[in-house]
Amino acid sequence: MSLIQRNIFPIILAAGILFSGCNASNKDKVQDDVLSASSIDISKTLLLNKIKGGWAGQTIGVVYGAPVEFKYNGSMVPKNHIIPWGEHYVKYWWYKKPGLFDDVYTDLNFVEAFEKYGVDAPSDSIAKHWSTTAYHLAHANQASRYNILNGIMPPASGNWKNNPHADDIDFQIEADFIGFMSPGMVNAATDIADRVGHIMNSGDGYYGGVFVSALYSLAFVSNDPVYITEQAIKTIPTGTKFYDCISDVIKWHKEYPNDWKQTWFELQKKWDHDVGCPKGVFLGFNIDAKINSAYVAIGLLYGNGDFTKSIDIAARCGQDADCNPATVGGVLGVILGYDQIPAYWLNPLKEVQDENFENTEMSLTKAYRLSFNHALKMIAEKGGKTEGDTVTIPLAKPIAVAFEQNFENCFPIERNKIDESFTDEITFEFNGNGFLLYGNMAKRSKVDTNYIDRISKRTYGSESFGLAEKDDPYVAIMDVYIDGTLSETVKLPMKNSARRLEPTWKYQMKEGKHEVRLKWKNNTPEYEYRINDLIVYSENEPKDHLTQH
Repeated sequence: MSLIQRNIFPIILAAGILFSGCNASNKDKVQDDVLSASSIDISKTLLLNKIKGGWAGQTIGVVYGAPVEFKYNGSMVPKNHIIPWGEHYVKYWWYKKPGLFDDVYTDLNFVEAFEKYGVDAPSDSIAKHWSTTAYHLAHANQASRYNILNGIMPPASGNWKNNPHADDIDFQIEADFIGFMSPGMVNAATDIADRVGHIMNSGDGYYGGVFVSALYSLAFVSNDPVYITEQAIKTIPTGTKFYDCISDVIKWHKEYPNDWKQTWFELQKKWDHDVGCPKGVFLGFNIDAKINSAYVAIGLLYGNGDFTKSIDIAARCGQDADCNPATVGGVLGVILGYDQIPAYWLNPLKEVQDENFENTEMSLTKAYRLSFNHALKMIAEKGGKTEGDTVTIPLAKPIAVAFEQNFENCFPIERNKIDESFTDEITFEFNGNGFLLYGNMAKRSKVDTNYIDRISKRTYGSESFGLAEKDDPYVAIMDVYIDGTLSETVKLPMKNSARRLEPTWKYQMKEGKHEVRLKWKNNTPEYEYRINDLIVYSENEPKDHLTQH
């Protein structure tokens, strides 16, 4: 039986009708039959069309959300804020802010790695390829690149004790390619996710990418976003915070099936707090994978399979409002196929799809071909086959990946504003079981403002660079003493691509009073280190102290 016959595919969906003539129970039965079957057939033409649709939908979603990215932190984008779109709009952002497309070009870096090392590429090979990229990275991605360049390989490079950003969104926004190369083979997708995701994330950050890779994989064999979401969460182990968060969204969707804003409010009340990311703890900014994956789920659950409605809802949930509609757009792009994405959205993209992304040798057109080839290889490896124009994909029901949870017994209790620079040494005291110093290297001499202007146009903000010169070779060496004992010696490069995001941190210490001292070993008057904040953790979850009085 063909995929179109089995699952009433894109033509019906494009008309806005899901499973016409089926009641809810019959629809569920049709869907259950899909993953209960041993295999499913799809034409090469349709497979390529869906892969192209996924890449295209992802890129469209990124551009659509660009004007509101991190402009609404902890609030919805109101309906009277018209998010623009139109002719030449993708090209406008392509040149205005190439760094906006990090969702796509980091994806493409992994596509290149699998092309170079094969579909069974080991994690170390992928990590080494990843760490030598020239483009700007941030959060868990850059923290892992620093780790790898300094000999800390995966999974340690993404582990939360070595990477304070481990719960961040990074793997979530670059896992799309995994679904493209594992169409319908959801457990094959999560196997790849294990090899890739632990390069830069662990715990909930890793689960964000597992969830996304499963969404994409399942979109090749189902046209129902609700079913896809409910199946994808089965790849996440129960008892984890990520599983509980997405399961809550699925539950609230059933309680409020016509009101995505009510589900958004319930989500904010229960889950809107960041524990790990130094830029988000006790602040409105939240790049945590749980809540941003939840916004993806809201877009899919409430969009009713409509491309426009789905990406608009995901963008209006706020926070990382370009990455989340990118994921939703990519999943809908797979469901619809490239040819069925409305011309209103697709035509502006066509103007750039043959051009290489900044600092890469990869274009969307090249990605279409490589992902298609990787998919055929993966299908063959997993027991499927290709005969003429027909591809037989082996199917299986989702299996949960291994349990892991970050920041156990580590609750943020203070964020102390420091705003102090030093050139020799500096000391801090705190009470708790962990800490993180948030700051950056800076050159004290005159800054090349033209360079900073260029940087700010293609990234998320020049503050990430600490006013660092792009190729400044200086590397500060600092000894970190905790309670008078040398804890570690850290390298703090000025070069942007090699930088360490935070000077030092430590978790799960003995609860109590501690002293941290940074001693600059090779200090020079040309440079200073700026400490912005001291974040303190405790093994004791904070209570509302006002209720005690």
